[in-house]
Amino acid sequence: MEISSILQGGYQHPLSRSWQGRRQLTKSMFMYPIFITDDPDASVAIPSLPGQCRWGVNQLEGFLGPLVQKGLRSVILFGVPLKCEKDERGSPADDPHGPVIQAIQKIRSVFPDLYIACDVCLCEYTSHGHCGILHSDGTIHTAPSVDRMAEVALNYARAGAHCVAPSDMMDGRIRAIKRSLVDAGFGNRCTLMSYSAKFASGLYGPFRDAAGSAPAFGDRKCYQLPSDAKGLARRAIQRDVTEGADIIMVKPSLPYLDIIADAAQLAVDHPIACYQVSGEFAMVHAGARAGVYDLKALAFETTESMVRAGATLILSYFTPEFLEWLPA
Repeated sequence: MEISSILQGGYQHPLSRSWQGRRQLTKSMFMYPIFITDDPDASVAIPSLPGQCRWGVNQLEGFLGPLVQKGLRSVILFGVPLKCEKDERGSPADDPHGPVIQAIQKIRSVFPDLYIACDVCLCEYTSHGHCGILHSDGTIHTAPSVDRMAEVALNYARAGAHCVAPSDMMDGRIRAIKRSLVDAGFGNRCTLMSYSAKFASGLYGPFRDAAGSAPAFGDRKCYQLPSDAKGLARRAIQRDVTEGADIIMVKPSLPYLDIIADAAQLAVDHPIACYQVSGEFAMVHAGARAGVYDLKALAFETTESMVRAGATLILSYFTPEFLEWLPA
């Protein structure tokens, strides 16, 4: 056997195996998605998302405190308005008394070192459940949608968010949000994380249960990317880099590892985020319950594949578990 054929000597020991990875999972790489509802005392389990709840603002200190003690560094907030009057332009999205802005202010006061990102979209707040403002025929009206998104993002920044993350996939919204942040004095005070390559996926079902964001009619395929559109994803990533995104995100993660790898090449100087979405999380849990595999082992295997592809930040519902599993 040729000397160059001998590889196992390099990974025969647990420590030397750990050296084979170009990048190791760390606690700071995990951002925890949290659903905030407008019932301030709520703690409501989400059946399709094991272990996850809708939280009221008054519950956040007790819920987040132990996680912060274990090393939680960042969260991303999703509003779940249940009591408000939704309308065609998503007015409750940036209501000062609404769940997201109230949660930003609460977390900033109680956990000043916790990094707060906010999802920026209208689907949870519009009467029609779409991610923007509509023409009379029910199609997306891009220009006012982008303006409204920029308005919401700026109001989150003013409330104290460290990061705004538009997930709507409207053309031009990164440039508009960046311009809005810069003009208002937040250009160097608030990170802009773009859902650059967000695909129309069957893996969002549990999230839509959690957030109550399913569209009232039609679907989102006119603005979310087709699952086979590798070239379109690459173009969207390049566009968002030029429009001022600070972080590039790919969503979902596991079926789109090639897109994560593309993002790492196309945006080589940017952090690359990926969202291990609700369906991915639920799928790992379902297989573990069925005895197909060990939960912890597959949670590591899937997230390590994302890091191997090039991700430096993982949005995951497994974050509390990884705070237990990973060393300090």
